[in-house]
Amino acid sequence: MNGPDGGGPLDGLRVLDLATLFAGPLAATMLGDFGAEVVKVEHPAQPDPSRGHGPSKDGIGLWWKLLGRNKRTITLDLSKRGGRDTLLRLAAGADVIIENFRPGTLEKWDLGWAELSAANPRLVLARVTAFGQFGPYAHRPGFGTLAEAMSGFAAITGEADAPPTLPPFGLADSIAGLATAYAVMAALRARDRTGEGQVVDMAIIEPILTVLGPQPIWYDQLGHVQPRTGNRSANNAPRNTYRTADGSWVAVSTSAQSIAERVMRLVGRPDVIDEPWFATGADRARHADVLDGAVGAWIAGRTRDEVLAAFEKAEAAIAPVQDVRDIMTDPQYQALDTVTSVDDPELGPLRMQNVLFRLSATPGAIRWAGRPHGADTDAVLGELGLTAPEIESLRAEGAL
Repeated sequence: MNGPDGGGPLDGLRVLDLATLFAGPLAATMLGDFGAEVVKVEHPAQPDPSRGHGPSKDGIGLWWKLLGRNKRTITLDLSKRGGRDTLLRLAAGADVIIENFRPGTLEKWDLGWAELSAANPRLVLARVTAFGQFGPYAHRPGFGTLAEAMSGFAAITGEADAPPTLPPFGLADSIAGLATAYAVMAALRARDRTGEGQVVDMAIIEPILTVLGPQPIWYDQLGHVQPRTGNRSANNAPRNTYRTADGSWVAVSTSAQSIAERVMRLVGRPDVIDEPWFATGADRARHADVLDGAVGAWIAGRTRDEVLAAFEKAEAAIAPVQDVRDIMTDPQYQALDTVTSVDDPELGPLRMQNVLFRLSATPGAIRWAGRPHGADTDAVLGELGLTAPEIESLRAEGAL
């Protein structure tokens, strides 16, 4: 697995990405963005389904170009003896394996923790599943959508008199992907002290529950169940989306008392600031109809540019509700290079999200976009020490 120099703070870290759709692969992407050498292992006949998710260009899936960046791609059928043995050889030189098979699948192939840790006692095995490795739901099939429903996210999303609302993107998977990258780094830090690897058990239903905040403790201590409130908040007001005179939308937040006061002065209602109920966010939220009415009427009489300029001058918190067309030209995103350009041999220049954060001394980088299925199989296995006849034998067996 001696591939090209990754650079970055994780240079020298070797990761095998056995996972699909989307949490596990995203975790591997995060590691690759900061220099880890990531080898994506896919089934010879059934590649990661993310290659076919969403729009494609010239038959090439665009989502894969993002999710597969900074990864070398090989094929292995782990259910074949040759595929199993080859993975164990790869594992012997790896630091991390990320997988998301149903619990028991790796064990069925004699590739469980016992076999992997025997091949490499320093290995970290990250197991990403919908429900975790044990419990009554562990063997059920599951996706992020189920986590968004089970966690309480859907129950609090949407208008009060409307059905629970699921996100139109992989929210739970993405949160779990970030959490998995963090968990892997924690396990590697422990390995620095002990010299031994361990198993990371990541259940997709859990990180999203953490992100949702204090709902369990509210219920435990007060019996409080958070209701659906649409764009409003029970903790502050005004807080909503408002339509401008030219048909655009803006979002206003007043989480700080001083901001709430500035907003109400700006929209011509300084009188409400002296009301006793205006003194706390929760009390303001109980009078959201009054505050939304004032803010909404003021915004409705002005264009988006006029509203944004006035709020900025007043040092009040506002943002335009942007779609991807706006994002691509937003000056703050441009200044941060949040959406950057990557040269791709298949499709030419591509624009995609940049690495997740900036490090001043050892920054991450996108070295290449997602590569074709199995593009690096011969090179990676050759670096592992397999001869050309051995590689051909694996192909004849159906293991590649």
